Amino acid sequence: MAKSAGTTGKSARPSYRCGECGWTTPKWLGRCPECQAWGTVEEYGAGAKARVVAAGPVTAPALPIARINVEAARFHTTGVDELDRVLGGGVVPGAVILLAGEPGVGKSTLLLEVASAFATPQAPTLYVTGEESASQVRLRAGRIGALNDHLYLAAETDLSALLGHVDAVKPALLVVDSVQTIASPELEGAPGGVAQVREVAGGLIRIAKERGIATIIVGHVTKDGSIAGPRLLEHLVDVVLHFEGDRHARLRLVRAVKNRYGTADEVGCFELRDEGIKGLPDPSGLFLTQRQEPVAGTCVTVTLEGKRPLVAEVQALVAPSQIPTPRRATSGLDSARMSMVLAVLERRGGVRLEKTEIYTATVGGVRLTEPAADLAAALALAGAAADHPLPAKLVAIGEVGLAGEVRRVTGVQRRLAEAHRLGFTHALVPPDPGKVPAGMRVTEVADISEALRAFSLVSRR
Repeated sequence: MAKSAGTTGKSARPSYRCGECGWTTPKWLGRCPECQAWGTVEEYGAGAKARVVAAGPVTAPALPIARINVEAARFHTTGVDELDRVLGGGVVPGAVILLAGEPGVGKSTLLLEVASAFATPQAPTLYVTGEESASQVRLRAGRIGALNDHLYLAAETDLSALLGHVDAVKPALLVVDSVQTIASPELEGAPGGVAQVREVAGGLIRIAKERGIATIIVGHVTKDGSIAGPRLLEHLVDVVLHFEGDRHARLRLVRAVKNRYGTADEVGCFELRDEGIKGLPDPSGLFLTQRQEPVAGTCVTVTLEGKRPLVAEVQALVAPSQIPTPRRATSGLDSARMSMVLAVLERRGGVRLEKTEIYTATVGGVRLTEPAADLAAALALAGAAADHPLPAKLVAIGEVGLAGEVRRVTGVQRRLAEAHRLGFTHALVPPDPGKVPAGMRVTEVADISEALRAFSLVSRR
Protein backbone atom coordinates (compact mmCIF):
# COMPACT_ATOMS: atom_id res chain seq x y z
CA MET A 1 0.00 0.00 0.00
CA ALA A 2 2.81 2.41 0.89
CA LYS A 3 4.55 1.69 -2.42
CA SER A 4 1.37 2.25 -4.34
CA ALA A 5 0.69 5.54 -2.55
CA GLY A 6 4.23 6.74 -3.23
CA THR A 7 3.91 6.00 -6.92
CA THR A 8 0.63 7.87 -7.11
CA GLY A 9 2.10 10.92 -5.38
CA LYS A 10 5.03 11.03 -7.77
CA SER A 11 2.81 10.88 -10.85
CA ALA A 12 0.67 13.74 -9.52
CA ARG A 13 3.59 16.19 -9.38
CA PRO A 14 2.64 19.41 -11.24
CA SER A 15 4.57 20.71 -14.25
CA TYR A 16 5.31 24.31 -15.20
CA ARG A 17 5.52 25.97 -18.60
CA CYS A 18 6.67 29.38 -19.82
CA GLY A 19 3.84 31.34 -21.40
CA GLU A 20 6.27 33.13 -23.75
CA CYS A 21 8.35 30.38 -25.34
CA GLY A 22 6.72 27.13 -24.13
CA TRP A 23 9.76 25.88 -22.16
CA THR A 24 8.77 23.32 -19.50
CA THR A 25 10.24 22.54 -16.09
CA PRO A 26 9.23 20.30 -13.14
CA LYS A 27 9.53 23.21 -10.68
CA TRP A 28 8.49 26.83 -10.62
CA LEU A 29 10.98 29.56 -11.52
CA GLY A 30 10.60 33.31 -11.42
CA ARG A 31 12.49 33.75 -14.71
CA CYS A 32 12.46 31.52 -17.75
CA PRO A 33 16.02 30.37 -18.56
CA GLU A 34 15.13 29.96 -22.25
CA CYS A 35 13.70 33.39 -23.20
CA GLN A 36 14.75 35.33 -20.04
CA ALA A 37 11.17 36.56 -19.43
CA TRP A 38 10.08 37.29 -15.85
CA GLY A 39 6.86 35.98 -14.31
CA THR A 40 5.81 33.82 -17.27
CA VAL A 41 6.34 30.34 -15.79
CA GLU A 42 2.96 28.93 -14.74
CA GLU A 43 1.58 25.57 -13.65
CA TYR A 44 -0.23 23.86 -16.51
CA GLY A 45 -0.76 20.22 -15.59
CA ALA A 46 -0.43 17.60 -12.93
CA GLY A 47 1.05 14.23 -13.70
CA ALA A 48 -0.87 13.18 -16.75
CA LYS A 49 -0.68 9.42 -17.17
CA ALA A 50 0.94 8.05 -20.29
CA ARG A 51 -1.61 6.91 -22.85
CA VAL A 52 -1.21 4.65 -25.84
CA VAL A 53 -2.43 6.38 -29.02
CA ALA A 54 -4.06 4.02 -31.48
CA ALA A 55 -3.55 4.41 -35.21
CA GLY A 56 -6.30 6.43 -36.92
CA PRO A 57 -7.39 7.28 -40.44
CA VAL A 58 -4.95 9.34 -42.54
CA THR A 59 -5.95 12.49 -44.38
CA ALA A 60 -3.93 11.58 -47.50
CA PRO A 61 -1.76 8.58 -48.39
CA ALA A 62 2.01 8.93 -48.22
CA LEU A 63 3.60 9.24 -51.67
CA PRO A 64 7.14 9.21 -53.01
CA ILE A 65 8.43 12.77 -52.74
CA ALA A 66 8.96 13.10 -56.50
CA ARG A 67 5.24 12.48 -57.09
CA ILE A 68 4.04 15.25 -54.78
CA ASN A 69 2.16 17.99 -56.67
CA VAL A 70 3.98 21.31 -56.23
CA GLU A 71 1.41 23.49 -57.97
CA ALA A 72 -0.33 24.25 -54.68
CA ALA A 73 2.89 25.78 -53.35
CA ARG A 74 3.61 28.11 -56.26
CA PHE A 75 4.32 31.75 -55.48
CA HIS A 76 1.63 34.34 -56.23
CA THR A 77 2.91 37.88 -56.63
CA THR A 78 1.61 40.44 -54.17
CA GLY A 79 1.74 43.25 -56.70
CA VAL A 80 4.47 45.01 -54.68
CA ASP A 81 7.87 44.14 -56.14
CA GLU A 82 9.94 45.02 -53.08
CA LEU A 83 7.81 42.81 -50.83
CA ASP A 84 8.01 39.99 -53.36
CA ARG A 85 11.79 40.30 -53.22
CA VAL A 86 11.80 39.74 -49.45
CA LEU A 87 9.27 36.88 -49.59
CA GLY A 88 11.23 35.05 -52.28
CA GLY A 89 8.80 35.69 -55.14
CA GLY A 90 5.42 36.31 -53.53
CA VAL A 91 2.98 34.59 -51.16
CA VAL A 92 2.26 30.87 -51.10
CA PRO A 93 -1.33 29.62 -50.59
CA GLY A 94 -1.69 28.53 -46.98
CA ALA A 95 1.39 30.43 -45.83
CA VAL A 96 1.14 32.47 -42.63
CA ILE A 97 3.26 35.63 -42.52
CA LEU A 98 3.92 37.65 -39.37
CA LEU A 99 4.76 41.32 -40.02
CA ALA A 100 6.09 43.15 -36.96
CA GLY A 101 7.03 46.76 -36.49
CA GLU A 102 6.81 49.77 -34.22
CA PRO A 103 3.59 51.82 -34.07
CA GLY A 104 3.40 54.43 -36.83
CA VAL A 105 6.09 52.92 -39.04
CA GLY A 106 3.58 52.21 -41.85
CA LYS A 107 2.58 48.56 -41.50
CA SER A 108 -1.13 49.16 -42.10
CA THR A 109 -0.48 51.43 -45.07
CA LEU A 110 1.81 48.91 -46.72
CA LEU A 111 -0.56 45.99 -46.20
CA LEU A 112 -3.53 47.99 -47.47
CA GLU A 113 -1.62 48.60 -50.71
CA VAL A 114 -0.68 44.92 -50.88
CA ALA A 115 -4.29 43.83 -50.32
CA SER A 116 -5.51 46.14 -53.08
CA ALA A 117 -2.82 45.08 -55.57
CA PHE A 118 -3.41 41.37 -54.88
CA ALA A 119 -7.22 41.38 -55.17
CA THR A 120 -8.75 40.04 -58.40
CA PRO A 121 -12.18 38.60 -59.31
CA GLN A 122 -10.75 35.08 -58.98
CA ALA A 123 -8.74 35.86 -55.82
CA PRO A 124 -10.52 38.34 -53.52
CA THR A 125 -8.79 39.80 -50.49
CA LEU A 126 -10.19 40.23 -46.97
CA TYR A 127 -8.71 42.95 -44.75
CA VAL A 128 -9.78 42.69 -41.09
CA THR A 129 -8.91 45.63 -38.86
CA GLY A 130 -9.20 45.53 -35.09
CA GLU A 131 -7.50 48.85 -34.37
CA GLU A 132 -9.48 51.24 -36.58
CA SER A 133 -13.01 51.62 -37.82
CA ALA A 134 -13.91 50.62 -41.35
CA SER A 135 -14.46 54.26 -42.33
CA GLN A 136 -10.96 55.23 -41.15
CA VAL A 137 -9.38 52.51 -43.25
CA ARG A 138 -11.58 53.54 -46.20
CA LEU A 139 -10.28 57.11 -45.97
CA ARG A 140 -6.68 55.90 -46.03
CA ALA A 141 -7.37 53.61 -48.97
CA GLY A 142 -8.78 56.55 -50.92
CA ARG A 143 -5.75 58.68 -50.09
CA ILE A 144 -3.19 56.12 -51.25
CA GLY A 145 -5.21 54.85 -54.21
CA ALA A 146 -5.93 51.40 -52.77
CA LEU A 147 -9.61 51.12 -53.70
CA ASN A 148 -10.52 47.82 -55.32
CA ASP A 149 -13.96 46.25 -55.80
CA HIS A 150 -12.50 42.85 -54.89
CA LEU A 151 -10.91 44.06 -51.64
CA TYR A 152 -13.30 43.40 -48.73
CA LEU A 153 -12.95 45.30 -45.47
CA ALA A 154 -14.28 44.38 -42.02
CA ALA A 155 -13.73 45.87 -38.57
CA GLU A 156 -13.84 43.04 -36.01
CA THR A 157 -12.25 42.19 -32.68
CA ASP A 158 -13.91 38.77 -32.23
CA LEU A 159 -12.25 35.66 -33.63
CA SER A 160 -15.55 33.90 -34.35
CA ALA A 161 -16.82 36.92 -36.31
CA LEU A 162 -13.54 37.04 -38.23
CA LEU A 163 -13.94 33.38 -39.22
CA GLY A 164 -17.50 34.15 -40.30
CA HIS A 165 -16.20 36.80 -42.69
CA VAL A 166 -13.73 34.26 -44.07
CA ASP A 167 -16.60 31.84 -44.77
CA ALA A 168 -18.58 34.56 -46.54
CA VAL A 169 -15.80 36.12 -48.66
CA LYS A 170 -13.64 33.01 -49.28
CA PRO A 171 -10.51 35.12 -49.76
CA ALA A 172 -7.23 34.09 -51.34
CA LEU A 173 -5.41 36.57 -49.10
CA LEU A 174 -6.35 37.41 -45.51
CA VAL A 175 -4.83 40.39 -43.67
CA VAL A 176 -5.38 40.69 -39.90
CA ASP A 177 -4.39 44.01 -38.32
CA SER A 178 -3.47 43.16 -35.64
CA VAL A 179 -3.30 39.87 -33.74
CA GLN A 180 -3.13 41.73 -30.40
CA THR A 181 -6.59 43.27 -30.94
CA ILE A 182 -8.49 40.03 -31.72
CA ALA A 183 -9.92 37.92 -28.88
CA SER A 184 -11.42 34.43 -28.78
CA PRO A 185 -14.78 34.10 -26.98
CA GLU A 186 -13.70 30.68 -25.72
CA LEU A 187 -11.07 32.19 -23.41
CA GLU A 188 -11.19 34.72 -20.62
CA GLY A 189 -8.86 37.67 -20.57
CA ALA A 190 -8.34 40.90 -22.47
CA PRO A 191 -7.11 40.95 -26.08
CA GLY A 192 -3.35 41.00 -26.32
CA GLY A 193 -2.75 38.63 -23.42
CA VAL A 194 -0.48 35.65 -23.85
CA ALA A 195 -3.31 33.10 -23.89
CA GLN A 196 -5.49 35.18 -26.22
CA VAL A 197 -2.70 35.87 -28.70
CA ARG A 198 -1.75 32.19 -28.78
CA GLU A 199 -5.37 31.08 -29.29
CA VAL A 200 -6.12 33.65 -32.00
CA ALA A 201 -2.92 32.92 -33.89
CA GLY A 202 -3.57 29.19 -33.64
CA GLY A 203 -7.07 29.61 -35.07
CA LEU A 204 -5.82 31.75 -37.96
CA ILE A 205 -3.05 29.27 -38.75
CA ARG A 206 -5.46 26.34 -38.75
CA ILE A 207 -7.90 27.95 -41.17
CA ALA A 208 -5.06 29.16 -43.40
CA LYS A 209 -3.64 25.63 -43.74
CA GLU A 210 -7.01 23.91 -44.15
CA ARG A 211 -8.31 26.25 -46.87
CA GLY A 212 -5.07 27.32 -48.54
CA ILE A 213 -5.47 31.01 -47.63
CA ALA A 214 -2.34 33.14 -47.65
CA THR A 215 -2.51 35.04 -44.34
CA ILE A 216 -0.61 38.11 -43.16
CA ILE A 217 -0.78 38.84 -39.42
CA VAL A 218 0.35 42.19 -38.04
CA GLY A 219 2.19 42.06 -34.72
CA HIS A 220 3.34 44.83 -32.39
CA VAL A 221 6.85 45.03 -30.96
CA THR A 222 8.06 45.69 -27.43
CA LYS A 223 10.38 48.49 -26.29
CA ASP A 224 13.47 46.40 -27.05
CA GLY A 225 12.27 45.74 -30.62
CA SER A 226 11.18 42.10 -30.22
CA ILE A 227 7.76 40.84 -31.26
CA ALA A 228 5.16 41.28 -28.51
CA GLY A 229 3.27 38.23 -27.28
CA PRO A 230 4.45 34.65 -26.89
CA ARG A 231 7.65 33.70 -28.70
CA LEU A 232 5.82 30.56 -29.77
CA LEU A 233 4.23 32.57 -32.61
CA GLU A 234 7.55 32.96 -34.39
CA HIS A 235 7.94 29.18 -34.50
CA LEU A 236 4.40 28.52 -35.72
CA VAL A 237 4.26 30.94 -38.66
CA ASP A 238 6.04 30.35 -41.96
CA VAL A 239 7.55 33.81 -42.46
CA VAL A 240 8.58 36.51 -39.98
CA LEU A 241 9.15 40.01 -41.36
CA HIS A 242 10.33 43.11 -39.51
CA PHE A 243 9.25 46.53 -40.76
CA GLU A 244 11.90 49.05 -39.73
CA GLY A 245 12.45 52.76 -40.13
CA ASP A 246 12.85 56.07 -38.35
CA ARG A 247 9.49 57.82 -38.25
CA HIS A 248 11.27 61.12 -39.01
CA ALA A 249 12.87 59.76 -42.20
CA ARG A 250 11.40 58.61 -45.50
CA LEU A 251 13.18 55.26 -45.70
CA ARG A 252 11.48 52.04 -44.60
CA LEU A 253 13.04 48.56 -44.67
CA VAL A 254 11.28 45.20 -44.64
CA ARG A 255 13.68 42.57 -43.37
CA ALA A 256 13.09 38.80 -43.39
CA VAL A 257 13.99 37.12 -40.10
CA LYS A 258 12.54 33.71 -40.98
CA ASN A 259 11.35 32.40 -44.35
CA ARG A 260 10.41 28.79 -45.05
CA TYR A 261 9.92 29.53 -48.75
CA GLY A 262 13.07 31.47 -49.57
CA THR A 263 16.20 33.10 -48.25
CA ALA A 264 16.14 35.12 -45.04
CA ASP A 265 18.81 37.62 -46.09
CA GLU A 266 16.81 39.82 -48.45
CA VAL A 267 15.72 43.37 -47.67
CA GLY A 268 12.97 45.42 -49.29
CA CYS A 269 13.33 49.20 -49.46
CA PHE A 270 10.36 51.56 -49.38
CA GLU A 271 9.87 55.32 -49.32
CA LEU A 272 7.13 56.90 -47.23
CA ARG A 273 5.24 59.52 -49.22
CA ASP A 274 2.03 61.50 -48.81
CA GLU A 275 0.31 59.15 -51.25
CA GLY A 276 1.46 56.00 -49.46
CA ILE A 277 4.49 53.74 -49.31
CA LYS A 278 6.27 53.07 -52.58
CA GLY A 279 8.97 50.54 -53.36
CA LEU A 280 12.51 51.73 -54.08
CA PRO A 281 14.29 49.44 -56.55
CA ASP A 282 17.33 51.78 -56.46
CA PRO A 283 17.40 53.52 -53.05
CA SER A 284 21.07 54.56 -52.93
CA GLY A 285 20.29 58.14 -53.92
CA LEU A 286 18.43 58.66 -50.62
CA PHE A 287 21.62 58.20 -48.61
CA LEU A 288 23.85 60.70 -50.42
CA THR A 289 24.05 64.48 -50.14
CA GLN A 290 24.07 66.39 -53.41
CA ARG A 291 26.70 69.15 -53.17
CA GLN A 292 28.87 71.14 -55.56
CA GLU A 293 32.13 70.97 -53.60
CA PRO A 294 33.46 68.32 -51.19
CA VAL A 295 33.08 69.10 -47.48
CA ALA A 296 35.44 68.07 -44.69
CA GLY A 297 34.04 65.36 -42.42
CA THR A 298 32.16 63.30 -45.02
CA CYS A 299 32.96 59.93 -46.56
CA VAL A 300 30.94 57.50 -48.66
CA THR A 301 30.79 53.74 -48.10
CA VAL A 302 28.85 50.79 -49.51
CA THR A 303 26.86 48.64 -47.11
CA LEU A 304 25.14 45.33 -47.78
CA GLU A 305 21.51 45.01 -46.72
CA GLY A 306 20.89 41.33 -47.34
CA LYS A 307 22.22 40.78 -50.84
CA ARG A 308 21.62 44.38 -51.90
CA PRO A 309 24.51 46.89 -51.93
CA LEU A 310 23.55 50.40 -50.80
CA VAL A 311 25.79 53.44 -51.16
CA ALA A 312 25.57 55.58 -48.01
CA GLU A 313 27.31 58.66 -46.66
CA VAL A 314 28.86 59.03 -43.20
CA GLN A 315 29.21 62.52 -41.76
CA ALA A 316 31.30 63.67 -38.81
CA LEU A 317 31.68 66.98 -36.99
CA VAL A 318 34.58 67.71 -34.63
CA ALA A 319 34.47 70.89 -32.53
CA PRO A 320 36.47 72.21 -29.56
CA SER A 321 34.94 71.39 -26.19
CA GLN A 322 34.54 73.83 -23.30
CA ILE A 323 33.64 71.15 -20.74
CA PRO A 324 35.88 68.56 -19.03
CA THR A 325 33.95 65.63 -20.53
CA PRO A 326 33.39 66.29 -24.26
CA ARG A 327 30.14 65.13 -25.84
CA ARG A 328 29.99 62.07 -28.10
CA ALA A 329 26.80 61.58 -30.13
CA THR A 330 25.88 59.24 -32.98
CA SER A 331 22.85 58.92 -35.24
CA GLY A 332 22.40 55.97 -37.57
CA LEU A 333 25.69 54.36 -36.47
CA ASP A 334 26.48 51.88 -33.71
CA SER A 335 27.74 53.89 -30.74
CA ALA A 336 29.97 51.08 -29.46
CA ARG A 337 31.74 50.73 -32.82
CA MET A 338 32.15 54.51 -33.07
CA SER A 339 33.81 54.56 -29.65
CA MET A 340 36.17 51.84 -30.84
CA VAL A 341 36.97 53.71 -34.07
CA LEU A 342 37.72 56.86 -32.07
CA ALA A 343 40.11 54.97 -29.81
CA VAL A 344 41.91 53.38 -32.77
CA LEU A 345 42.21 56.77 -34.52
CA GLU A 346 43.85 58.31 -31.45
CA ARG A 347 46.11 55.41 -30.51
CA ARG A 348 47.04 53.99 -33.94
CA GLY A 349 46.46 56.94 -36.25
CA GLY A 350 47.80 59.78 -34.12
CA VAL A 351 44.63 61.90 -34.47
CA ARG A 352 44.11 64.02 -31.35
CA LEU A 353 40.43 63.94 -30.36
CA GLU A 354 40.43 63.81 -26.56
CA LYS A 355 39.47 67.50 -26.07
CA THR A 356 36.86 67.75 -28.81
CA GLU A 357 33.14 67.19 -29.12
CA ILE A 358 32.35 64.60 -31.79
CA TYR A 359 29.09 64.04 -33.67
CA THR A 360 28.63 61.31 -36.28
CA ALA A 361 25.57 60.59 -38.41
CA THR A 362 24.33 59.00 -41.62
CA VAL A 363 22.31 60.63 -44.41
CA GLY A 364 18.72 59.71 -45.24
CA GLY A 365 17.88 57.78 -42.08
CA VAL A 366 19.82 54.64 -43.04
CA ARG A 367 21.34 52.68 -40.14
CA LEU A 368 24.85 51.31 -40.67
CA THR A 369 25.68 48.50 -38.26
CA GLU A 370 28.04 46.29 -40.23
CA PRO A 371 31.83 46.64 -39.71
CA ALA A 372 32.39 47.54 -43.39
CA ALA A 373 31.54 51.17 -42.53
CA ASP A 374 34.40 51.48 -40.01
CA LEU A 375 36.95 52.79 -42.53
CA ALA A 376 34.56 55.42 -43.89
CA ALA A 377 33.73 56.58 -40.37
CA ALA A 378 37.43 56.80 -39.48
CA LEU A 379 38.22 58.86 -42.59
CA ALA A 380 35.25 61.16 -41.98
CA LEU A 381 36.39 61.77 -38.39
CA ALA A 382 40.00 62.35 -39.40
CA GLY A 383 38.93 64.68 -42.21
CA ALA A 384 36.74 66.66 -39.81
CA ALA A 385 39.55 66.91 -37.26
CA ALA A 386 42.03 68.11 -39.90
CA ASP A 387 39.40 70.22 -41.72
CA HIS A 388 40.51 68.49 -44.90
CA PRO A 389 37.85 67.25 -47.40
CA LEU A 390 38.20 63.90 -49.14
CA PRO A 391 37.89 63.52 -52.94
CA ALA A 392 34.29 63.77 -54.13
CA LYS A 393 34.23 60.44 -56.01
CA LEU A 394 35.80 58.32 -53.25
CA VAL A 395 34.28 55.34 -51.42
CA ALA A 396 35.87 53.59 -48.43
CA ILE A 397 35.13 49.98 -47.54
CA GLY A 398 36.70 47.99 -44.72
CA GLU A 399 36.59 46.90 -41.09
CA VAL A 400 39.01 48.52 -38.65
CA GLY A 401 40.55 46.29 -35.95
CA LEU A 402 41.87 47.29 -32.54
CA ALA A 403 45.44 46.94 -33.79
CA GLY A 404 44.69 49.47 -36.51
CA GLU A 405 44.55 46.90 -39.31
CA VAL A 406 41.99 47.22 -42.11
CA ARG A 407 40.27 43.86 -42.52
CA ARG A 408 38.49 42.36 -45.49
CA VAL A 409 34.69 42.24 -45.59
CA THR A 410 32.28 40.14 -47.61
CA GLY A 411 31.02 41.15 -51.04
CA VAL A 412 33.77 43.66 -51.92
CA GLN A 413 33.36 43.10 -55.66
CA ARG A 414 29.60 43.61 -55.43
CA ARG A 415 30.09 46.80 -53.43
CA LEU A 416 32.64 48.18 -55.88
CA ALA A 417 30.35 47.40 -58.83
CA GLU A 418 27.50 49.36 -57.21
CA ALA A 419 29.77 52.33 -56.45
CA HIS A 420 31.09 52.32 -60.02
CA ARG A 421 27.52 52.24 -61.37
CA LEU A 422 26.74 55.42 -59.43
CA GLY A 423 29.77 57.25 -60.81
CA PHE A 424 32.43 56.76 -58.12
CA THR A 425 35.92 56.50 -59.58
CA HIS A 426 38.20 55.87 -56.57
CA ALA A 427 37.92 53.28 -53.79
CA LEU A 428 39.88 52.67 -50.59
CA VAL A 429 39.70 48.96 -49.73
CA PRO A 430 41.52 46.25 -47.73
CA PRO A 431 44.21 44.19 -49.48
CA ASP A 432 43.22 41.68 -52.17
CA PRO A 433 39.82 43.08 -53.21
CA GLY A 434 39.42 40.73 -56.19
CA LYS A 435 38.18 41.80 -59.61
CA VAL A 436 37.83 45.57 -59.91
CA PRO A 437 35.38 47.31 -62.29
CA ALA A 438 37.03 48.71 -65.40
CA GLY A 439 37.85 52.40 -65.07
CA MET A 440 37.84 52.41 -61.27
CA ARG A 441 41.04 53.23 -59.38
CA VAL A 442 41.45 51.13 -56.23
CA THR A 443 43.90 51.86 -53.42
CA GLU A 444 44.65 48.99 -51.06
CA VAL A 445 45.46 49.90 -47.45
CA ALA A 446 46.65 47.49 -44.77
CA ASP A 447 46.11 49.68 -41.69
CA ILE A 448 44.51 52.93 -40.60
CA SER A 449 47.80 54.88 -40.67
CA GLU A 450 48.29 54.01 -44.33
CA ALA A 451 44.74 55.11 -45.09
CA LEU A 452 45.28 58.47 -43.37
CA ARG A 453 48.60 59.05 -45.17
CA ALA A 454 46.93 58.40 -48.53
CA PHE A 455 44.97 61.64 -48.13
CA SER A 456 47.30 63.60 -45.81
CA LEU A 457 44.77 63.57 -42.98
CA VAL A 458 46.93 65.03 -40.24
CA SER A 459 45.11 66.79 -37.43
CA ARG A 460 45.74 70.54 -37.12
CA ARG A 461 44.77 70.62 -33.46
